[in-house]
Amino acid sequence: MDIDGMLSRKINLPDIKSMAHWASGDADHMATLWSAVCSADRLTSVNALWVMTHLCESESEWLRSRQDMIIDMLLAATDVAKKRMLLQILKTQDFDAGTMRADLLDFCLSKINSECEPYSIRAFSIYVAFRMARHYPELIAELKEYLKMLSFQGMSPGLACARRNTLAEIRRIEAG
Repeated sequence: MDIDGMLSRKINLPDIKSMAHWASGDADHMATLWSAVCSADRLTSVNALWVMTHLCESESEWLRSRQDMIIDMLLAATDVAKKRMLLQILKTQDFDAGTMRADLLDFCLSKINSECEPYSIRAFSIYVAFRMARHYPELIAELKEYLKMLSFQGMSPGLACARRNTLAEIRRIEAG
C-alpha cells in the first residue's frame, strides 16, 4: 500500500478504514503512520491523524505511549482539524493521577466556554478535562463550574450531549 501517496490526497472513510486496518498490529506500519502525522504537509498530517482516530482498540496502548507527544502537538496546533483529531485521540486515553499535565487541563478548560472555538473542540475538551480531573475532587468541582457557565450559552446538540454526559459521570463519582 502506498500510504504516503494516499495520505497526500483527499481521502474518504473507506480509505481511512483500509489504512487503519493496514497499520494495526504492525510496528513498522504504525511508525510510518506516525511519521505522516509529523509531516510538514498539512493534508498528509491531517489525514494521518484521521486514520489514527480509526485505529483498532488493540492500538490504544501504542497511542498511549505517545501521549506526551500528542499533547505537545495539540498545544502547538493552530489548525482546527488537527486540534479536533488530537483531542479525539486523547478523549479515549487514561490519565494517571500522578502524571497529569496541568497545561493540557488548562488548555481544555479554556476551550469549554470559548465561543470562538468550534463546538467539536469544545465538546472534546469537556471529555478530556473530565478524564484528567476525575482523580481529584477539587478539579471535578472546578470542571462543574465551567459546565454550569456553559449552560448560559447556545450549544450544539453535540456540545449539550458532552455537557450532559460529563455531568452525569460527575454525579456518579460524587455519589461514591
